[in-house]
Amino acid sequence: MGEEVKLFRSWSSPFALRIVWALEIKGIEYEAVFEDLSNKSPLLLQYNPVHKKVPILVHNGRPIAESFVILEYIDETWKQVPLLPEDPYERAMARFWAKFCDDKVLTSIWSAFIKQGKEQEEALVAAAENLKFLEKEMKGKKFFGGERIGYVDIVLGWLANLVSIFEEIVGLKIVDEGKFPLLYSWMQDFAEAPIIRDNCPPRDKMIVKFQALLDAAIASSSSSSK
Repeated sequence: MGEEVKLFRSWSSPFALRIVWALEIKGIEYEAVFEDLSNKSPLLLQYNPVHKKVPILVHNGRPIAESFVILEYIDETWKQVPLLPEDPYERAMARFWAKFCDDKVLTSIWSAFIKQGKEQEEALVAAAENLKFLEKEMKGKKFFGGERIGYVDIVLGWLANLVSIFEEIVGLKIVDEGKFPLLYSWMQDFAEAPIIRDNCPPRDKMIVKFQALLDAAIASSSSSSK
């Protein structure tokens, strides 16, 4: 009897994409269930009543939520092509950098994208400081996981997927090749890996989506400042 693996996702969620990439890298067959997050299905609400969001992995009827938790579950359940290092210290460091990527890098770059004026300038400075740490961590490596894509690469994959879209929309350079050559090279290598390239949302649709999000953020900011 085969295993049943379902992934509840949206077409554009970078957090759900992490799970798509992990499943594809490990060669796990799964059914993708696309959710309209403006009209969430009863199953989504049943499987993730706490956060009510994607991604959700359902393995043989049992749901797991939150992308970090799902990634580790996948790595522990299907041992082929390990995402996390075997060494305990290296595993701890991978978890550290993954958390840093979400807590610091993601938040600062998102702020640089949606803020205006002085707040945007401050966010760009914070983003550059955070990117310096990643640049240093990339020294002597092709990927954060070494010679192949691993846990941290998957967690940070949104950077390769979204930053150029943010840059195009706001007309600013966030990851400058001159300042961050190793990180810039990593972004190219990651984005061009066949499993990643073949499982990314259409760029034109992403530009429309994030332009709308930016417009909404600006309108909300303008309304609250009146």
